[in-house]
Amino acid sequence: MDIGVFLPTGQAQWTPAGDPRDLIGFARRAEQSGFASLFVNDSLLSPRIEPLTMLAAVAAVTDRIGLGTGALLPVLRRPVLVAQTLASVDLLSGGRLTVAVGAGFPGRFGRPLHAWSQVPWERRFARLDETVGLWRALWTGASSFHGEFHSFDALPPATAPFRPGGPPIWLGGATPAALARTGRHYDGWLPYPPDPADYAAGLSAVRTAATEADRDPDAVTPALFVNVRIDRSRAAAREVMDAYARANYGLPLDEVQQIQAFALGTPAEVAATLQSYAAAGARHVVARLGALDLPAQREQLERLAGLGAGVGV
Repeated sequence: MDIGVFLPTGQAQWTPAGDPRDLIGFARRAEQSGFASLFVNDSLLSPRIEPLTMLAAVAAVTDRIGLGTGALLPVLRRPVLVAQTLASVDLLSGGRLTVAVGAGFPGRFGRPLHAWSQVPWERRFARLDETVGLWRALWTGASSFHGEFHSFDALPPATAPFRPGGPPIWLGGATPAALARTGRHYDGWLPYPPDPADYAAGLSAVRTAATEADRDPDAVTPALFVNVRIDRSRAAAREVMDAYARANYGLPLDEVQQIQAFALGTPAEVAATLQSYAAAGARHVVARLGALDLPAQREQLERLAGLGAGVGV
């Protein structure tokens, strides 16, 4: 099982005394420590470094580590331009980019993004799938594209990605519809179910949908987004992660744990949780580190690397 980490690009993770330019050193350290990937997330709900800008900067100072979005929200961007941006990052990184995408969530975590982007909330999943289809068409040299939401009689010459056909595209989400769409159309799956049993059931549904679509089910990468805090005890880890959840979501840990995966506690306890997801089928875990400033983020990075080969690093 490969282990990656999220870059702490949110302002709440590097203020008040931190300098966001230190994220470059964080990325270098993650590569030196043997992590498989560096991911960035995407939102307008809280101040953060824009994800594709961050990945372009990181691509220039790393050589081997994979780069990814988790999850990019295509609704925030014009689709033809973002296809060029993604292809450019893939080129600059030498083909190290993975693009996990999402359609947003109901309520205060999703609808405002559509309002600010002046894109209707309705049929957001169909719009997402079609946008990905447009990207792929551009990356393979299509001269036109006609869909329900995007129609172009003539497309501009597109920047060709490093890899033919473009970077792999994963889908975030674990509803029955998302599982089916992952199996039919996407190259990987990046959910965060709080129970490994739910992960195993979801992965089975993804693979069934892939088989029914005449795709190789093993070609769909089974990944996992998980919140990690390594501390002297589970209680100490929960205390810090509760503060983290309140800073990022305005919600207590008990509520966020109902919808997201967490690995909290001593090194042995965190390793056991990650191994339970590995047993459920996860092959690429991306850890969001529970810490509220850059020095503490770096400490958590070192602790996770210190778990060693037992969890894949």
